[in-house]
Parts: sequence; structure tokens; C-alpha cells
Amino acid sequence: MAYNAYGGQQGGYGQQGGYSGGGGGGSGGGYQPGGFAAVPQGPPPGADPQLWSWFSAVDSDRSGAISPPELQQALVNGDWSPFDLDTVKLLMSIFDSDRSGHIGFNEFVGLWKYVKDWQGIFRHFDQDRSGSIDGNELENALSQFGYKLSPELLHLLQSKYASIGRAGGPNGITFDRFVRCCVVIKNLTETFQRLDTNRNGVIQLNYDTFMKVILSAP
Repeated sequence: MAYNAYGGQQGGYGQQGGYSGGGGGGSGGGYQPGGFAAVPQGPPPGADPQLWSWFSAVDSDRSGAISPPELQQALVNGDWSPFDLDTVKLLMSIFDSDRSGHIGFNEFVGLWKYVKDWQGIFRHFDQDRSGSIDGNELENALSQFGYKLSPELLHLLQSKYASIGRAGGPNGITFDRFVRCCVVIKNLTETFQRLDTNRNGVIQLNYDTFMKVILSAP
């Protein structure tokens, strides 16, 4: 399923403070012992300097790669609440191409563009500009993505992904949870379609296959 950004900002990368400059003091040209290579202090050839600056700010331990906790600290919703950790792990799983558990700069570039696209999508469907997606807006979004869900399923999604308000009732769905909700629907639908070999909207699953499908959902 292809998504197109509609422009605008809503949620995304939080404002980062300055970061300490790298590069320890040398010993003046004398003997240097071996060890780990130093993390590059400048952007790779051809890299966007602004994206490199953001990557370096998020990479707080100067390891040259971003961990899930570092990414979570960098991502905020439109109300400045931190991203849900499950959404952070989902983003990591999409862009951690070498399955290292971290994302390097090139993977970060892809993730940044992905989040920017979703910002535009979120803003487009947040029609009342509340900073969250309500039930009607969620139905509209999923319908335009090609998913015609029953009222019962829509209510279940709203209950599962909406944040909890101060009075204990559900609020709308924040940016991070909206992304995760849509990706889950996309992945489960594609899995169902692969298993529906007769294309009749009905599949038969044994217990192991059913558990694999459910546990593989982000």
C-alpha cells in the first residue's frame, strides 16, 4: 500500500539540544594504540548535513548507531508526549535492514522520510486539528487506504490504540499510535491475502499458523 504525504507537520522528531563535539585530545603525534575506529565526526560523502546533525544528536552515546531508547527520546507527538515504545520498535524493525538492533545513518535517512510522510498523512486526516484521530477520522483514513472494516472492528481499533484520558476514558489516537494502527492493519491484511489462496475471503488456519500470524503483528 503506497502512502502519499499531504504536507504539514504533526508529531515527529523532538527538538534536540546541542550535542557535545566528538574527538578526544590526542597525544601530539606520538604512538597511538589500536582499538575501535573513531566515530566519524562529519557527514558521509553526499549526506545531507542537516540529517547528519539530527542523527548525531539522537546518537547520544556516540556509538555511530541509534538504539531504541535513543530513538524514543528523539520522537515526540504533536502534544510533546513521547512516542509509544511499541511504535519505536516497529519503526526500528522496518528500517533495521541488517537486523543489528540499531539503525545506522543510511537507515536513519529512510526512517526520517517515512516519519515525514506519515506526518502529512496524519495532518490530512486530523480534520478537526485536535492533534489526535477520533473514530470517524480513523474510519475515513482506513477507508481511503482501501480497508473497509466493520463498525465492531473500528471500535476495537479505537479502544486498542487510543490514549487514556484523565477521566479514564479513551482520548483520540496520537500520531505514533496512528502509524502503528495503520501498519498493523496493512500487515495483517496482506498476511490474510497471502493465505486466502482461493480469493473467497475465507481461510483455514491451524493453531500454529494462527499464532504465528498474531505474534508477528507489530
